[in-house]
Amino acid sequence: MKILCVDVGTGTQDILLYDSRKEIENCLKMVMPSPTLRVAQHVKEATRRGEAIILTGVMMGGGPSHWAVLDHVRTGHQVYATSEAARTFDDELDKVERMGIRVVSDEEAHQLDEDEERTIVLRDFDYAMIQAGFAAFGVDLDPDGLALAVFDHGNAPAGYSDRQFRFDYLEQRIRAENRLSAFAHLRGDVPDHLTRLKAVEASAADFDGEVMLMDTAPAAVLGALLDPAVSAHPQAIVCNVGNFHTLAFRLGPHSAEAAPSAASPWDTPRDQRAGEPDPLAKNGNVEGVFEHHTGELTREQLDGFIAKMMTGSLEHREVFDSMGHGALMFDRAPVTDRFVAVVGPRRSLMRDSSHHPYFAVPLGDMMIAGCFGLLRAYADRFPAQAAEILASLHGSLKPAVWET
Repeated sequence: MKILCVDVGTGTQDILLYDSRKEIENCLKMVMPSPTLRVAQHVKEATRRGEAIILTGVMMGGGPSHWAVLDHVRTGHQVYATSEAARTFDDELDKVERMGIRVVSDEEAHQLDEDEERTIVLRDFDYAMIQAGFAAFGVDLDPDGLALAVFDHGNAPAGYSDRQFRFDYLEQRIRAENRLSAFAHLRGDVPDHLTRLKAVEASAADFDGEVMLMDTAPAAVLGALLDPAVSAHPQAIVCNVGNFHTLAFRLGPHSAEAAPSAASPWDTPRDQRAGEPDPLAKNGNVEGVFEHHTGELTREQLDGFIAKMMTGSLEHREVFDSMGHGALMFDRAPVTDRFVAVVGPRRSLMRDSSHHPYFAVPLGDMMIAGCFGLLRAYADRFPAQAAEILASLHGSLKPAVWET
């Protein structure tokens, strides 16, 4: 069984080709420039040439690409975008027009550039490009399933704070199913308001196998729990410090009162499962969560929020009012284990933290933490494949075949 896991961030896209016939450490992986950085590069090249650009494709992550397009407009060069591509900049197309981007039909976009020399295709997931990357090393990319992650604010209704809308989604998913894999959706089940995830789903439309789509931050935290030093703690605060967003979960053991609502492969008797007991049984229950913008945070602020999460006193308004998304405590009892773990590309923000955090290295590779989390969530969402995947993650499945 092969599963292609792709964790799309702002700085990098992290790629793992899981192959159940290999030990997990020998599975192939790539850490490559993110799609938004690649688009930004193309736009900047067009700016230097003084050319108009036509944006097609689907909605994707912004940041660097967004800034590059606005710089292109400010220098006096024309930008055209199809309606789907234009939603990269805002879900409300009238706001996109006010940015100086002209929204056109697909037919108009084609007429503007019949030779496609000025067209830039927007997408977070480009299977053909990843396939070509593996092919350059003689690897035939033929996965049985896809596990894909992006960060999605969601399409907030007019007058609804984007930050609050995003946090309300986090709360809704945790209340519905108290486990990190609650943020993983099967193809066809992605909520309509998660427009970026829906666009990724559309980009994978031609793939015949199973497809799972997930939010990046919970995937990274779920991956961190595969580090034995993290899973050994019955309570833990695990913080993912991303390039744009910082999200921290306070996690504890599942209890009868806080049992997940969905069936897990680990609900079956132990003698029917492969490998060791699942470490998430120890600290897979969400007791609290907060999310903030990394660029708005100082180390002192982050330390303070974590300290209040430990005591159970963290309030939504103090995070939201400092330009964060918010906070929610499901369990306000003080923690008995003050262990803190951190992952993410900007984890150095916590290097001198007063909490002395452990820098998690799941399965020996922090940069692939999100991919490991995707793989772990895949096991929850596809129980028929769970035993094989979980045995690999616990190192108890010996490879049957070695490929060169």
